[in-house]
Amino acid sequence: MAGLTPEQLASFHRDGYLIVPGALRPDTVAGLLAETRRLLSSFSLADHPLTRFSTGEKSDHVGDDYFLTSGDKVRFFFEEDAFDDAGNLTKDKERAVNKIGHALHALSEPFKALLGGTATASTEEQQQQQQDEVSPAAVAHALGFRDPRCLQSMVICKQPEIGGAVPPHQDSTFLYTDPPSAVGFWYALEDATLENGCLSFLPGSHRWAPVEKRLVRKAGGAAGTEMVDNEGPRFPRSREDDREEVKRPGDPEADAAAAYVPGEVKAGDLVLIHGNLLHKSERNTSQKGRIIYTFHIIEWEGTTYDKRNWLQPPSEGFTELYS
Repeated sequence: MAGLTPEQLASFHRDGYLIVPGALRPDTVAGLLAETRRLLSSFSLADHPLTRFSTGEKSDHVGDDYFLTSGDKVRFFFEEDAFDDAGNLTKDKERAVNKIGHALHALSEPFKALLGGTATASTEEQQQQQQDEVSPAAVAHALGFRDPRCLQSMVICKQPEIGGAVPPHQDSTFLYTDPPSAVGFWYALEDATLENGCLSFLPGSHRWAPVEKRLVRKAGGAAGTEMVDNEGPRFPRSREDDREEVKRPGDPEADAAAAYVPGEVKAGDLVLIHGNLLHKSERNTSQKGRIIYTFHIIEWEGTTYDKRNWLQPPSEGFTELYS
């Protein structure tokens, strides 16, 4: 099963992200898109709280129960701009959902199979697929993970005309371990381009940008979440030694926006994203959507998962990549 070449591994450590072309077979992509469309068409609006996914300054969605209890469920979050001033949907639900999360890797058979779980394909078909595709477990092994756990997964739709921008952020802000260890696996199920809001990365920022903030549940049993200063380690522990934090030379504010590199990808490509890496995406004002699937892993061995984190393990624990 394919993992990473030495050249790819060196590129990831240098830049903090890596684009792996053709990580998924076309039939796998088609199956995951079909499952996405089935989920979008089959969920009911009758008892839905119409929770909107938002980023940046307005992030009320992270305080409601529908979001906070989604870690072991499949739930649907809407684009902010899919509503009129009266709070009514202006799009069909299939064209209004921003993301589906956060337990697709555990509850949806096609997405579960991507991690090596049960699948409907025959043993022979599974073996052929393993030969042709990049293995998440093999990638995690190449990155030095001893006990990688998948803790959340999402389909992000980036809907035509209304797909919202995502400001620069670090994934470890939201999925914190002590020390930081998160890595994102981001699969394009449709082509992602500058036109429809592909990702952009600040290369090398994982080596100088500390995890300064954390999203946690409010203290004292209060409902909701809040951003707090990170009082724990701000960089991952090196797998080789305890090197000092690498500082960005010069003015960290100067020309930061211009330094972002767009990552246009084709359907089936995989993007690996270091938890400290600054990355973003622009608004989709085009007529073409951009459906992707992403999951995140953390190191379970030798780290501490904080009980204040917004996402808490289900009763059976986070999903293991190594059996």
